[in-house]
Amino acid sequence: MSALKKFFKDTIIYGIAAILPRAINIGLVGLHTEVLKTTKFAINTEYYVYAAYLNALLTYGMETAFFRFFSKEQEKGKIISTSFISLLFTTIIFLILGFTFAGEIATTFGFEKEIYVQILVATVFLDTIVVIPFAYLRVTNRPIRFAGIKIANIIIFAILNILFLWAIPNGLLSENILPESLNFYVNGEAQVIYIFVANLFASLCTLLLLFPNILKIQWTFDKQVLRKLLIYGTPIMIGSLAYVTNENIDKLFLGDMIGKSEMGKYAACYKLGVFMTLYITAFRLGAEPFFFNHAKEKNAKNNYATILKWFTILGAVFMLIVVAYIDLFASVLIRQEAYLDALAIVPIILLANLCLGIYNNLSIWYKLTDKTKYGMYISIFGAIVTILFNIIMIDKIGFMASAWATLVAYGSMMVISYVIGQKHYKVPYNIKQIAGYTILATILSLVSFYGGFRGNYIIATALVLVFLAVVYIVEQKELKRLLRKGS
Repeated sequence: MSALKKFFKDTIIYGIAAILPRAINIGLVGLHTEVLKTTKFAINTEYYVYAAYLNALLTYGMETAFFRFFSKEQEKGKIISTSFISLLFTTIIFLILGFTFAGEIATTFGFEKEIYVQILVATVFLDTIVVIPFAYLRVTNRPIRFAGIKIANIIIFAILNILFLWAIPNGLLSENILPESLNFYVNGEAQVIYIFVANLFASLCTLLLLFPNILKIQWTFDKQVLRKLLIYGTPIMIGSLAYVTNENIDKLFLGDMIGKSEMGKYAACYKLGVFMTLYITAFRLGAEPFFFNHAKEKNAKNNYATILKWFTILGAVFMLIVVAYIDLFASVLIRQEAYLDALAIVPIILLANLCLGIYNNLSIWYKLTDKTKYGMYISIFGAIVTILFNIIMIDKIGFMASAWATLVAYGSMMVISYVIGQKHYKVPYNIKQIAGYTILATILSLVSFYGGFRGNYIIATALVLVFLAVVYIVEQKELKRLLRKGS
């Protein structure tokens, strides 16, 4: 089996592991927007913003560092055990401090209840512990087990959401089936806290499923290994924090500057842009181990160039499909009309996320050359752009400012990474084709959204087919070659 064919096969499996859980999560947006007012949805959004920051901080780049050194070092057992023990130790300290000062944290960050902080701390603790076991499954090519556990997690989360937010409030089950400590219903109405509780139980089940793998870890700790992991991973952590800022700080700004209700609308419609995030995540899960494991091969750079081109093509197709059928997706996923005021952000967010996906592919240059500090610098630059754009423009154009800020940040990061990367690790990317497909999909998306064709699915389908026809005409020779090579 060729390297590229194996890459695409594993990516499909990882794609299921990424897309199915997030697709179910997107499906839950309909339930959440149906039972929660925009202000309550804003609370849910803020909770997960803080969770994202904590996850980036507490993993401190250890996952990517693990991939890098597992593929390089002879004593792989030390890489596994040292990275796991390091995360376990720091996360236990976080757990103790989080519970000890939960009240003060709730007051400082504006949480309505102290228990929100306690649930958040416990959930982040559980999610951090499983980072290395999950990474080990990926780096040792066990995508099926990886996918199975990820899917089990979201199924548990979804079932509990349906139970707490729909079955019990609608009288299908009695509130009395819950222990008193978990009964948070007010006048029979489900509260946002049930989403957090469902997440906590799902994370606990994930830990239990991975526990056999954790028991196999040898408890050996090597300070020199840890030092190498931290030197490599610290810039990744800073870059991750900057990425979280790019993805989430806009929601906090909107809540503070124009109100929780507007932030709730923006956050709900932002979820429609997550279709691109699903694709990017699936691709990254398969790509990251592949890039490291095949870096020494003779045709590695040509493979990287081919992968980026096809990533862009498929991403452009995703963007065009979502925009062309946007009203259909919105009617399924967003149940209250009040949320739809922010629908205009979706095309911008989709294009921004496509730029982010291209940037993620380009970033292999600084990971393979151990120049992760450049990734940190680029991410910090993007975060500064995001912050300044939001501060300056939200008062002028409302939540549209946050969408444009995301596009400007990711677009500039993509360009900067390419320019610098070609100086340190030159890959023969076909920039004309990549730019051409992106521009064509963008134009067709704009025609669909702003050209008076909203809701006309005949035109929508025609626009998608036009793009696919162009791809086939241009790429048919390479498609046939890749299929012959993989057979």
